[in-house]
Amino acid sequence: MANFRGFYIPTFGATVNVAWETLKAMWPENSPCMELIRGGGGVGGGGMGQGHPQGQPGHAQFKSFDEGHDNTEMMTMNGDRAYRDQNNVGIAEDSFSYQRSGDKVRTGSVSSGEFSEYDEGGGEFGGPGVKINEWQAAWNVTNAIQGMFIVSLPFAVLRGGYWAIAAMVGIAHICCYTGKILVECLYELDTVTGQRVRVRDSYVAIAKVCFGPTWGARAVNIAQIIELLMTCILYVVVCGDLMIGTFPEGAIDTRSWMMLIGIFLLPLGFLKSLQHVSVLSFWCTMSHLFINAIIIGYCLLEIGDWGWSKVKWTIDIKNFPISLGVIVFSYTSQIFLPTLEGNLIDRSKFDWMLNWSHIAAAAFKSLFGWICFLTFQNDTQQVITNNLHSAGFKGLVNLCLVVKAVLSYPLPYYAACELLERAFFRGRPKTLFPTIWTVDRELKVWGLAWRVGVIVFTILMAIFIPHFSILMGFIGSFTGTMLSFIWPCYFHLKLKRNSMEWSAVAYDCFVIFLGILFGVIGVYDSGSALIDAFEIGLPF
Repeated sequence: MANFRGFYIPTFGATVNVAWETLKAMWPENSPCMELIRGGGGVGGGGMGQGHPQGQPGHAQFKSFDEGHDNTEMMTMNGDRAYRDQNNVGIAEDSFSYQRSGDKVRTGSVSSGEFSEYDEGGGEFGGPGVKINEWQAAWNVTNAIQGMFIVSLPFAVLRGGYWAIAAMVGIAHICCYTGKILVECLYELDTVTGQRVRVRDSYVAIAKVCFGPTWGARAVNIAQIIELLMTCILYVVVCGDLMIGTFPEGAIDTRSWMMLIGIFLLPLGFLKSLQHVSVLSFWCTMSHLFINAIIIGYCLLEIGDWGWSKVKWTIDIKNFPISLGVIVFSYTSQIFLPTLEGNLIDRSKFDWMLNWSHIAAAAFKSLFGWICFLTFQNDTQQVITNNLHSAGFKGLVNLCLVVKAVLSYPLPYYAACELLERAFFRGRPKTLFPTIWTVDRELKVWGLAWRVGVIVFTILMAIFIPHFSILMGFIGSFTGTMLSFIWPCYFHLKLKRNSMEWSAVAYDCFVIFLGILFGVIGVYDSGSALIDAFEIGLPF
């Protein structure tokens, strides 16, 4: 230290070190800034991120800037190692799935007959140890394939007649089939024991094998995130449409209704478990049955005025591809299936659950679309409840549908957050950002803010893209055909070709052809319709 007129003046480096430690002491321990500092490994020589000295991985050193004078070297507490261990707990190297609970992952080779790490379940949207039964899985699948989109199916019958009804049944069969073969791609046959072993845990893990570890994961992740976020956006859009249909002369416009409904979605940022989502999906299914029983009951009361001859065999070539995209989108559940199957208590019941979920969906959707169209005929609107004549009755049904939409929102929202979290928030060096979870499995404050931000983003997008039916057709034609038709069959051919019958190979190729055909035509037609709709102006 220098002596100036009886006063000892510390060196410049010592002054900077003390100031730096004081600044760090003022920051909260769990703030993103502190996590980035710790992840960087320390500060020294005038900057951050030089790494730990060899042999001392748990310390960060702060060296003097003045090499020729006395040094004041300050050492941090030995907490950095614990922090890094917190971030890296249970991360599976070959997938986006990881354990937040800190339990050890069981590993073993397929050929040895031991458990694979993916036999524990988990997947993209649920941590290992969170088990559900086949009924809870069925509620989630039903929520995905019998959601709010059913209100647009009578409009699809208006565009496509009996061909639309046939498409509702045929696409249900195809999506059920592709769901099964997608889950089959998670398994490999153990040559020693002759038993199937789960060697993959997610849609992304399959894509890594078939498309490559880099671009495969990115392509599927992007498609899944687009599909899920757009589904969330559609739920907000339909809420606005329903509320403005209930109060057409009110002072609140569609965009304001969307923002008001969004307030009730904000608490979903606290969702932490697939079990909680399953509970909400159960009540969503109950509200679905109640609402559609009311609508069908109303239609049956009007049976004397049904237009039996109005259902046509011809197709509106310009508009039917949009409706076809709506139908495809309404059956998209492949994103959730690897996780649901992995978290089942008894996985042998997966096929049973998937079969009956899709049989029920096909029967109900085709009957619902047909009966509602017979009732309202050529006056059928994009959202069928807007055809109800009694203002009070229509208001009651619309309010119930808004509740159903709010209960439908958690499943795609939770899945989208999990995907984004695994892509960006697993902690360094795996990802750029630190984890949003604490050691005791609680959301950090900034992590909660990020999750709420996702909800706010979907609300804002709903305000800017308010054309419900056309947008749904565009998404179904774009990501829906890839996720539900093309990719599952391609993965099946890639991984299981040697053990497949020629008829199965031919059927997979046929489904891929249909997916490409529906996708190209649907994207072109719905994209053109979106452009035309925005030229006309917003529908409010």
